[in-house]
Amino acid sequence: MNSKLLTTLSVAALVAAGSTVVSAEPLKVGVLATLEGTYTVLGEDGVRGLKTALAQSDNKAGGREIELVIGATDASPDSAVRAARKLVEQDGVEIVIGPLSGSEGIAIRDYSKTQPQVTFINGISGAQETTYVTPSDNFFRFNMDGAQWSAGLGDYIFNEKGYKTIATVGEDYSFVYTQVFGLVTEFCAAGGEVTERLWVPLGTKDFGSIIAALPDDVDAIYLGLGGGDAVNFLNQYQQAGGDANLIGGTIMVDGTVLSSKGSAKDALIGVPSSGPQADTWDDPKWQSYVKAYQDTFPPDQRFPSPSLLATGYYNATNAALSCLNETGGDLSDGQKAFRACLAGLELDAPNGKIALDGNRQAIGTNFVSEVVELDDGTLATKLVSIKENVNQTLGIEPAAFAKIGLPSRETPECKTAYE
Repeated sequence: MNSKLLTTLSVAALVAAGSTVVSAEPLKVGVLATLEGTYTVLGEDGVRGLKTALAQSDNKAGGREIELVIGATDASPDSAVRAARKLVEQDGVEIVIGPLSGSEGIAIRDYSKTQPQVTFINGISGAQETTYVTPSDNFFRFNMDGAQWSAGLGDYIFNEKGYKTIATVGEDYSFVYTQVFGLVTEFCAAGGEVTERLWVPLGTKDFGSIIAALPDDVDAIYLGLGGGDAVNFLNQYQQAGGDANLIGGTIMVDGTVLSSKGSAKDALIGVPSSGPQADTWDDPKWQSYVKAYQDTFPPDQRFPSPSLLATGYYNATNAALSCLNETGGDLSDGQKAFRACLAGLELDAPNGKIALDGNRQAIGTNFVSEVVELDDGTLATKLVSIKENVNQTLGIEPAAFAKIGLPSRETPECKTAYE
């Protein structure tokens, strides 16, 4: 073969290779979010967080356009699996980001095991079992679970607020079991007592009987409610003249509730809580993220500040984008390189650095906060303290943590030590 022909063929090969990169097919990414039912407003902001991350990357990663396919759920496991099946088995997505709610996460973990060709990156669901029990090799969670989100709160309410006895009210499903699990282990270890645990179905409209049953011989009442349930409770509690000291579960004092209409939410001013962010934190990286969220959507189509749901989906999306860029968008060989990148990724997130443990579960930063009224009359969470490197066993030795049992209506027991 003469040198001129060889050169021509070489140039043609290079052009073809370059053309393959430039014209790479769009990457289909499925999104699971609660866009129906009592948690609709949470799901909507989760999607806003995801779209904020995509806007910052010009909707590209690894040289490929991102094509979103959104699946609506209603917070139930069945709806999550139905939506995931459509995304994977009909729409042909290669990556799924989501879901949002706790029991949905457990169901999607199980479904992911039947679809090894797809990578699932949790949106913000926070049930402990999702990654702690029979974890899935292709399921990654870059948010802490509900118990981790309680880290620091038990100590704070016992030692700083002076609450020695509390009762809890919570939605009767896995995420709130996990939230109460984290609170009880820390609060009781500090010397506190939990006298009663009351549970209500997700989507409760009438809280009259629960409000009537609230004990009046405790120092404070913990509210593990969110979305429409939280707003309904506050309205009815205010109408009933309730005036107890309150403690907020993570989604009880999130922007999705604090931005709701009406004055009932004002009962939350001064209420302590904890979770993966504090709205008024002055950290530059956090403030930059808040501005990016605000710039991505008109004021009438978003909250004043991103909710924790937006932050969770934002971080999950950025983890995916980072590893797609790292691997050049290559998802061949069972997405091996992409998943290896995710497993070893240290995400420099706006709410603190996030790394994954051996079960692909987040180790991260938690924020104890109190609800405040800002100068413009809106409500937000103000930072009280930060707890870093919170792992899934809450700093308890793994064998001792396993003996506590899995979160449930009555687990954990209220004990001063877990050995």
